[in-house]
Amino acid sequence: MIEADLTKGVKVNAGVVAKSFRDEIKEKVEAMKQEGLEPPLLVGLLANKDPAARKYAEWTGKACRADGLRYELRTLDDPIDVEAALIDANDDPRVHGIIVYYPIFGQEESFSGASQDDYLRDSVSHKCDVEGLCHLYRTNLYRNVRYLDYPTNNQKCLLPCTALSVVKIIEACPRTYDMTKPVGRKLEGKTVTVINRSEIVGRPLAAMLANDGAVVYSVDINSIYMFKDGRLHPCPDETPESCVRKSSIIVTGVPTKNYKLPTEWINPNSTVVNVASFKNVDEEALLKIPGVVYVPLVGKVTVAMLERNLMRLYEQFHAPHRYLKNAYHNSSTMVSSPWSFRLQAYSAVVLTAILALQILKK
Repeated sequence: MIEADLTKGVKVNAGVVAKSFRDEIKEKVEAMKQEGLEPPLLVGLLANKDPAARKYAEWTGKACRADGLRYELRTLDDPIDVEAALIDANDDPRVHGIIVYYPIFGQEESFSGASQDDYLRDSVSHKCDVEGLCHLYRTNLYRNVRYLDYPTNNQKCLLPCTALSVVKIIEACPRTYDMTKPVGRKLEGKTVTVINRSEIVGRPLAAMLANDGAVVYSVDINSIYMFKDGRLHPCPDETPESCVRKSSIIVTGVPTKNYKLPTEWINPNSTVVNVASFKNVDEEALLKIPGVVYVPLVGKVTVAMLERNLMRLYEQFHAPHRYLKNAYHNSSTMVSSPWSFRLQAYSAVVLTAILALQILKK
């Protein structure tokens, strides 16, 4: 857990949060090696000259290799070839995860939807979507559907990496999540403001925090909405200032160096997480506020969540039976759903009845 200082603000390196997740990945990879299995393979598709995208691709590969995972970057000279490469990766049984480095077409219009990049995002198979941004995972998130296989509930839905990294960081901060409460209520009584409503981070993050019980204000350039109790409420009378002043957790994700969140709006003992590549707050002024916990970067945790999603995809859709059997016996955290026992018992009764009828006929 991250600790606060009641006399001043504390700046936190997200690496301390990422470490435990990456250590867990290393342990699972080592267990796979003991079984004679290759680690999961993540394929990256890069078709742009964007320096940030190329840097992210390099960073992803370096982190994966450091933790024992396999990573393959496939570069494409022409963006028009991405769809074919994506389909090939979806259909390749050797590939366990896919990440596409955007932007490729940006907001260029498409015959297939709002933009070609959105179309590509929805074209990634849910069995390989490490980013958790395809249509299936997005719609399940907004409906607060947590499993793919109700009622057995053995296959979890994946969540968007960057938004999930923010949740894990907030979980590690003091005075945020109450782990004694049941799932869906651990942020009950908390008010959160998320500044920026992008489809990649801001909007899914607001939904995730609301799904955990918080009242979430989603602030964008021309509108404010409140996420509460599974519903979206427009807030024409709220302002960014009024939302932040009500909140004990503030997340900023404005993609411009010109934006700065006024620190006088921020309450003592708040948690402030900066998701943007630019610092959206005056760090020096912020750290003078007593009890504030400030996380300026989330990238290290985002990569850890990417690896975590890759391992989950492998375990849910790609792993051989012997690996899953051993993982079940070796893990104290994997508990079968009560539904699976009921289904097994029901199947046993039905089979017994069928056999009895066959014997009576004879």
